[in-house]
Amino acid sequence: MKTITIEGQLRTEMGKQATRQLRSEEKVPGVIYGGAKEVNFSAPTASFKTLVYTPDFQLAEVKVEGKTYKCILKDLQFDKVTDELIHVDFLELVEDRPITATIPLKFTGTSKGVKDGGKLITKMKALKIKTYPKYLKENIEVDLTNLDLNGNLRVEDVKAENYEILNSPRIPIASVVLTRQLKQEEAASAAPAAGGKPAAAAAPAAAKAAPAKK
Repeated sequence: MKTITIEGQLRTEMGKQATRQLRSEEKVPGVIYGGAKEVNFSAPTASFKTLVYTPDFQLAEVKVEGKTYKCILKDLQFDKVTDELIHVDFLELVEDRPITATIPLKFTGTSKGVKDGGKLITKMKALKIKTYPKYLKENIEVDLTNLDLNGNLRVEDVKAENYEILNSPRIPIASVVLTRQLKQEEAASAAPAAGGKPAAAAAPAAAKAAPAKK
């Protein structure tokens, strides 16, 4: 799995003034929790870019004062006006301690429904899971091959070894829907043929409407 290295410095001063000073130096304050002790640090804003601005799930090695902390990203805060990154939370990985993480989905295969002319609609991009650090991986593969036209693939259909999936089991992940063309074709095939029952039924009505001969 891809790992991003971040070189940080231990924070000795807290509070708004110290935070403003860090930001003026183009640094972002952060915290590492979940391990033996909480670690408050700061690092250059640029060092977070490849970790923050990506849909990929990655690990982070944060180096502070000669120590390396293996972590995952847990929370981000952005400035409401400038949209700049202003705070980062990391969770330290401890091998014998289960963690909760959000893992992206990777869809594989071409569904039966798409082969029949349907359109694939993906409704979820990631799943929330619980596992041990050693089982973390970049994504969860979901095979779409058996997904039929008008069918749904739900959370409960995903099989991920060593993962406890925390999302509601009945939530749809992906579905194959009818395209406009298929709907038109179905409507055309369902329409009555010329000279069918509706035309025949019109004859008696016309006879009733004709005036009687004297």
